[in-house]
Amino acid sequence: MTTPSTAWALLLLAGLLEIVWSTSMKASDGFTRHVYTGITLVAAWLSFGLLGLAMKSLPLGTAYAVWTGIGAVGAAVLGVVLFKEPAGDT
Repeated sequence: MTTPSTAWALLLLAGLLEIVWSTSMKASDGFTRHVYTGITLVAAWLSFGLLGLAMKSLPLGTAYAVWTGIGAVGAAVLGVVLFKEPAGDT
């Protein structure tokens, strides 16, 4: 069993890796750019693994909400910055 502070650190890292895999998935251009496809697969695997470890100590609803929140906000910001996606209504 991990300590609560360790679980939160693992969850933060899992959320950051969710940003990495979602962004690299977009950059993979439908999985046709193999370097980005590889980054997507590795980051997703690590993100899910760390989420699972964090859930040993944190409640499911809390862990999942924080993980998806970090990923959603980070992916939205990087979509605007890296891919010139609109920040609001189009």
